[in-house]
Amino acid sequence: MQLKDLSPAEWPWPLLLDADPSREMVESYIHQSAVMGLVEDGATIAVVVLLQRDRTLVEVMNLAVAPAHRGQKLGKRLLTAAIHWSQRQGAERMILGTGNSSLGQLAFYQKMGLRLESIDRDYFLRHYPEPIYENGIWCRDRVWLSLDL
Repeated sequence: MQLKDLSPAEWPWPLLLDADPSREMVESYIHQSAVMGLVEDGATIAVVVLLQRDRTLVEVMNLAVAPAHRGQKLGKRLLTAAIHWSQRQGAERMILGTGNSSLGQLAFYQKMGLRLESIDRDYFLRHYPEPIYENGIWCRDRVWLSLDL
């Protein structure tokens, strides 16, 4: 398995849309972002998208692991690589937003050292045309987490 920077031709759209169901939203940030993937036997099995907001701030825009490869610590490996990439860019802080209904992701990010920061109430109602349900919960609010690098 190899960690590599992905070119636009290599972007794994099914994985990207697994983490963010709106292609329009992904298109709005991916062209200005660094896209890294874990590649095994020629297939990208995990992806992370990082957007440098300014000199000191990087946002994790998208992080996804293929369903068949979950539970193998690939998310941890990718997020660790994202932290190291951000530090090399001179960033002092990393942020990410996830849904209030993303219970597994919220636990994972906190285990990785990110801290709850704020809630953007009704974010998903304002930005997504269709309701999103996850874990039996209506995803309405974006929960912000951060990590001092």
